Amino acid sequence: MIARSVRMFEIIQLLRNSDQPRTAQSIAENLDVTKRTVYRDIASLQALRVPIEGEAGVGYVMRSGFDLPPINFDVDEAEAITVGLAMITRTGDKGLKRAARSAAQKLADATPLSSTLFASSWGADEPKSIDLSDVRKAIREEHKLQIAYQNAQGIQSSRTIMPIAIAYHSEAIVLAGWCELKNSFRHFRPDRISFYSILPDTFLGSDDRLRQEWIKSYSEWL
Repeated sequence: MIARSVRMFEIIQLLRNSDQPRTAQSIAENLDVTKRTVYRDIASLQALRVPIEGEAGVGYVMRSGFDLPPINFDVDEAEAITVGLAMITRTGDKGLKRAARSAAQKLADATPLSSTLFASSWGADEPKSIDLSDVRKAIREEHKLQIAYQNAQGIQSSRTIMPIAIAYHSEAIVLAGWCELKNSFRHFRPDRISFYSILPDTFLGSDDRLRQEWIKSYSEWL
């Protein structure tokens, strides 16, 4: 199940990007939740003064002019973000690349800076047998993954893992997770994963703890 904070953000995005009123049913289908959950989330958003108008059975719209709170970046911060986004477009998965290009364009539209900093287009190839957008979703929603993996020695194995992070290096992408077979943290190269499945099993409430333990033990990966 999607975390409630993520789900409420998705509702805001759906309404902001829609030209027509969205019914609770259509929102529920998009987020794979019940209408009752949508009604409850919209009521919570309205209580937080998010300008959502409408009612059950009619549909909901976002009043014009609503946006996320503005953040004022200085020149160094804006340039750092620009370079970071450029590096994501060479190494990230399709979803991250698309989001990075969109964010970079918004930043370019909002700032008067000329392009003086560039990142090489060379980077790790996107894996062909696994969609990292699915993996990022599994990490956000704390779902276990079943993977078929081949290590550097060519040995195949089936693993059930709790995915907690993806490390993007210029030469490789690494998926970090708690491996139930090895009963420890393990690192997997997505290009060596031949099959994957997002399991219904979750590890809700454990991801932050696992991630902090991993960071302490494997800071050299970051």
